Amino acid sequence: MVNKDQVAGVAKQAKGSVKQTAGKATGNRRAEAEGDVDKATGKMQAYGDVKEKVKKAL
Repeated sequence: MVNKDQVAGVAKQAKGSVKQTAGKATGNRRAEAEGDVDKATGKMQAYGDVKEKVKKAL
């Protein structure tokens, strides 16, 4: 089952990829770095499986 955190995490990863690619294409290092951060944050948020398992265990 997919929860809201997982969906938001995947969306943030996609946003980060776009921002990173745009930063590389334009030579904007800040946008590229922000994209990296968004992707990493999204990956952590997408691991909502743990949260779901805890909910089910309770």
